Amino acid sequence: MAKANYVDFPSTLQIIGCMFKQPTLIDQAGDQYLFSERDFPNEFHRIVFGAIFNLHQMGVDHLTIKEIETYLQNYEQDYARYKVENGAEWLAEAIKNAEPDNFSYYCSRVKKMTLLREYAAIGLDLSFIYDVNNFQDAAKKKRQEEFLDNASLDELANLIDERIENIRREVVDNFTDDAIVIGDVIDNVLEELNEAPDMGTPLYGRYVNTVTRGARLKKLYLRSAASGVGKTRSLLADACYIACDKIYSLEDQKWIDNGIKQSTLFISTEMEIKELVTMAIAFLSGVNEEHILTQTLEFDEKERVNTAVEILKSSPLYMEELPDFNLRDIENTIKKNIRTNKTQYIFLDYIHTSIKILEEIATRSKGVKLREDNILFLFSVNLKNLCNQFNIFIFSATQLNQDWKTAEIPDQNLLRGAKSIADKIDYGSILLDVTKQDQESLQEIVGTNGYDMPNVKMSIYKNRGNSYNKCYLWMKADRGTCRFDPLFCTSYNYEYIPIAETKITNTYR
Repeated sequence: MAKANYVDFPSTLQIIGCMFKQPTLIDQAGDQYLFSERDFPNEFHRIVFGAIFNLHQMGVDHLTIKEIETYLQNYEQDYARYKVENGAEWLAEAIKNAEPDNFSYYCSRVKKMTLLREYAAIGLDLSFIYDVNNFQDAAKKKRQEEFLDNASLDELANLIDERIENIRREVVDNFTDDAIVIGDVIDNVLEELNEAPDMGTPLYGRYVNTVTRGARLKKLYLRSAASGVGKTRSLLADACYIACDKIYSLEDQKWIDNGIKQSTLFISTEMEIKELVTMAIAFLSGVNEEHILTQTLEFDEKERVNTAVEILKSSPLYMEELPDFNLRDIENTIKKNIRTNKTQYIFLDYIHTSIKILEEIATRSKGVKLREDNILFLFSVNLKNLCNQFNIFIFSATQLNQDWKTAEIPDQNLLRGAKSIADKIDYGSILLDVTKQDQESLQEIVGTNGYDMPNVKMSIYKNRGNSYNKCYLWMKADRGTCRFDPLFCTSYNYEYIPIAETKITNTYR
């Protein structure tokens, strides 16, 4: 028999008995609790559960003990164990005592025990949650049982993770609550800036690095856009630019070096990875994505596409799909890639609510309903906290609300769901198509300086610690190659602002 540590035998007995009496409960359990072998550390329980589950999957809706035994006879070792454990008598007792009305409670208990068992297996002391060796303190036993019953799986996991992270902050990150006298650190700050100016890994596009100082660690950037303008394409372009070391220059008609490959993660909440792959190829090669999708490549385009494919194959660019997610899913995905892929550059397409987020927030708030703007604000707070905690860079996006069509100033008031998202970001911009009025206002600047007429404008409405703010970067955008190339800069009143291109040759922060 399995060890008693973190195993709830009565609940296991109930689960098997309930599923036997009502096999449809298996489907109910699958919606909320995905059972696996690790949930049944006792081999005999695992055998019986597996038989019931597989017979249900085969279409058997009304089970008998005879059917269980007939099924197990096909598996000699399992059937022998079933006979040794007096399986028929055990099953009859389980069926007799089953309480289907309390099925959800028993499922929750078993999953909580699995969680504690898995943490205990790596050596963690969980007696502060549930002390299995407590045989004398009845009050403590009662208190811990009540806590275990009332806490959700997420709350238990968070409680344990928080203890682990506290140790890391105190020991590894040298976290302290003590105030610091500015005079004690001022020399170190200036020395660090002298050795490594506050610049990050370069982003794509002339003047973009002048405006942003690159992708800087511990910073949260936001680039919003109306549907169809190119939010995903521009984000993916930057992700590729950071992760890949070469890009085809249409201006020079050759491949050019693009700095150091940086481990980069692109999280997609809507588009499939296969859609992102063709965009990435188009961006690096400078070949219109339509030619790639329809396989109507010209000779020189075939060679460029093949080269782009090889570059992508050797690049540390990781992609994950999260079509239905909550805050914990985003956080766990980022942490996993930090741990396994040493990732420091994260692109999240994009910040919005989902059914799963609403359910998570409702659980955390004990049923208190929060407005969408509150939830989206919490989303941005979580992302900024991750930037600071793990020394990473995050670039995300949002959709716009309907006011973008009439707003005079494109700023945080256009963010769909909550302008408060912008409170926590370090850089915020909005992509919009150029209007007829824009073209008329730009005629003199374009004619005098010999620029092409832009077709996209990027409104920079927040730029913490940078001089370029409350202004437009006017761009020539080719959505087919995901390339958004800045041409010049103006104020919101179309006043020309001189701007120099900043070449970042090293990654500092």
